[in-house]
Amino acid sequence: MQLIDGKALAQKVQTSINAEVEQLKQEKNIVPGLAVILIGDDPASHAYVKMKAKACENVGFYSITHNMPDTISQNEIIATIKMMNDNPRIDGILVQFPLPKHIDSDKILEVIDPKKDVDGFHACNIGRMVTNLDSFVACTPLGVMKMFEAYEIDLKGKDVCIVGASNIVGKPMAALLLNQDATVTVTHIHTKDLKSHTSKADIVIVGVGVPGLIKEDMIKEGAIVIDIGINRIEDGSLVGDVDFENVSPKCAYITPVPGGVGPMTIAMLLQNTLKAAKGRL
Repeated sequence: MQLIDGKALAQKVQTSINAEVEQLKQEKNIVPGLAVILIGDDPASHAYVKMKAKACENVGFYSITHNMPDTISQNEIIATIKMMNDNPRIDGILVQFPLPKHIDSDKILEVIDPKKDVDGFHACNIGRMVTNLDSFVACTPLGVMKMFEAYEIDLKGKDVCIVGASNIVGKPMAALLLNQDATVTVTHIHTKDLKSHTSKADIVIVGVGVPGLIKEDMIKEGAIVIDIGINRIEDGSLVGDVDFENVSPKCAYITPVPGGVGPMTIAMLLQNTLKAAKGRL
């Protein structure tokens, strides 16, 4: 069993980005800029945004956070996004989810300029990704693909089972894998017999937010397991969606939680923002 060390890989990516940023500054006087919209006082959202701001600082980006109360109107958010679309210093725009119930998430995402959609959630970027054209790709699935690349895991012809069909993770993950010639099964809350799908897969990718959902008997010997879930349990510790202790001995490769996919998600956000900044050239 080999651990896929997302933390070390993310650090490598950030070091490379930092070097490119220095070059951009010196040669073109360009500083990549990321703007974040943070609505309300959800502690997890505030923690994530703080981590993203710190990561921006580490690689030499300009970053700004627009803190908004959860009573803010949809039109005010849209006006702020349009202002950032027109701001030449801003290369990437990120709206931190979840949003308050009175806000239409789809409408908000549609307003973001696709060239600044560093989260890869705009329908324009999703369509380009599905058809294997150059696009911004959702950060978590992109991070998983970078892990496969770094660990030289060949995806061609592999049977992959994705557990979770969200627009943010499951669906883009499936498209990226199909583009690499994997055979993909996507399971979700209405799937009848989850084990019948996971137990046959060469690679299992899970991200549903259910601690310990994937048990030892649901994984075949020598499988590769990517755990995107991150859950805080009663004792305060962070765990994934996989019963790591019992599943890991059966795996060829497995990601830990924390220290697996999470750091790569932030690294890919930085990579997407750098890509957007290069679009100024």
